[in-house]
Amino acid sequence: MREFGRFGALLTGGVLAAMLTTTAVAKEDMSKWIRPQSVPAPKDNQITPERIELGKFLYFDTRLSRDGTVSCATCHNPELGWSDGVPKAIGIEGRQGPRNSPTVLNTAYQRHQFWDGRAKSLEEQALGPIQADVEMDMDLDKLVERLNGIKGYRELFEKAYPGEGITKDTIAKAIATFERTVVSTEAPFDRYAKGDESAIGDRAKRGFALFTGKGKCNNCHDGFNFTDGSFHNLGLGDADIGRYKLKKRASWFHAFKTPTLRDVTKTAPYFHDGSIKTLEEATAVCGNGGRFPNSKNLSPLIEDRKLTPEEIRLIVDFLKTLEGEPLNIEAPKTFPM
Repeated sequence: MREFGRFGALLTGGVLAAMLTTTAVAKEDMSKWIRPQSVPAPKDNQITPERIELGKFLYFDTRLSRDGTVSCATCHNPELGWSDGVPKAIGIEGRQGPRNSPTVLNTAYQRHQFWDGRAKSLEEQALGPIQADVEMDMDLDKLVERLNGIKGYRELFEKAYPGEGITKDTIAKAIATFERTVVSTEAPFDRYAKGDESAIGDRAKRGFALFTGKGKCNNCHDGFNFTDGSFHNLGLGDADIGRYKLKKRASWFHAFKTPTLRDVTKTAPYFHDGSIKTLEEATAVCGNGGRFPNSKNLSPLIEDRKLTPEEIRLIVDFLKTLEGEPLNIEAPKTFPM
């Protein structure tokens, strides 16, 4: 029942630590690109093996959906870069959601969750898809009742959250805890950032220079997680008004959260509408002024950088070096009964 991969051995005092191997001294000007050695967690939901185990079962268990056919992993599949490989999320009975499924990878480091940032924590995010009618369509009170009827889950919740029982809050906390273990592994670029010049090829190095230079991609995709955590209108021209629906700020009209570029090779199709099939096309859209450069309230960071096709290919060669080895996390073969 206890299958934690490498994470169980890394937990000390409720804090997930030493998740990275740092064997080389990083260059001073590359330090911001180096991944942190720990994952943040709220004081009232520190990471423990028991909470990871419980959260993992809940994440992969289709019984969290109304008809028992969809789990969190349906739209956030570890085999598909923790996304689902289709333009728009598909829920129970084949219902289609309005947006592309964002990756769960490195969401532990994000200040806002969902494309529009409507959730401010992983705990808050965890309950959204369960309730959404186009996803799992499950009433939370009925879910609590359903899980309380499963002896194995009652035991697991008591171990993970002693005395708290099975509630909406403990369900959210457990799923969020598991999601905090879904973090990027060391990629070739990480070794390069720490001083190994041979870790990536010359084309990737040239691509990184374009990424931070002419392309100014790092205006939005900055730091170790390659995101500024903010919201931008990329000029995609679709009807979705994005974050503006939550807060009527002009700069957020058609604006969506900047996604991480970690393992971006695995998460096609791209953007909130899933309309872009390749990294080359995505790079061209962002780097050369958006799909519709005259879009209302286009982000001032989206300009035509006049990237040539070869320069775009070089940037993509760099992006490929952000892919790490798959996490040692496998879906449970059996579930609590």
